[in-house]
Amino acid sequence: MSLTKISNNSLSAISTLPASIPTGALTLLSTQTASSSASIEFTSGIDSTYSSYIFKFIDIHVSNDGVNFNFNMSIDGGSTYAVTKTTTFFYAYHNEAGTTTALTYAASNDLAQSTSDQIIGAGIGSVADESASGTLQLFNPSSTTFVKHFISTMTKNSYNDFAINDYVAGYGNTTSAINAIKFLAGAGTFDGIIKMYGVS
Repeated sequence: MSLTKISNNSLSAISTLPASIPTGALTLLSTQTASSSASIEFTSGIDSTYSSYIFKFIDIHVSNDGVNFNFNMSIDGGSTYAVTKTTTFFYAYHNEAGTTTALTYAASNDLAQSTSDQIIGAGIGSVADESASGTLQLFNPSSTTFVKHFISTMTKNSYNDFAINDYVAGYGNTTSAINAIKFLAGAGTFDGIIKMYGVS
C-alpha cells in the first residue's frame, strides 16, 4: 500500500472544490417576521438542494407568560403537520439571584413515536424584556431512505427570572421527504424573526 503526501503548495493551489464536497457555507433562503402570529410556516425552499437546513430564531416574544415554542414537520407541503417523532429534551438553568442551578432531563417535554408538536423552547416569559433565541438544524430532509434527524438549542428568559438553555434532538420517523416546517406558540401568539438557511 502506498502513501501519498500532500504538501502545503499543492493545497494552496486548489482554487475550487468539487461540488460534491460540502463547505459548510450558509445561504440565506428565507426570512419571516412574526407579528402577533399564531404560527410561521416555511412551505417552499426545503428540497434536495441542500443536505441540511438551519433555522435561526431571533427574539421570539410570546403573548402568554410561560408558554412553549414548538415546531412540527410536513411531508405534504404544509397541508398537515403530523410527522411521527421520537425526541430527547434536557435543559440547564440559573436564576438571576445566583441561588439556583440545574442540569435536568425533562421527560415531559420529549416525544415517543408521537405526531404532536415538539417543544424546542419551554416556558418562555412574556414580560416586555423577555424573549428566546436559538437554532434548529434539520438534516437531509429530502432523503427517501433515512429518518429525518434534527437538533435544536434555545436560550431564553423564563417567566420566573431564570436563564435557561433548552437542548432538543430527535428524528422524524419517516422515509418520506420533509418539505415544510411550522413554528408556533403553545398558546396565544408570538413576535420575532425566523431565518432559514441552506447549508452547502
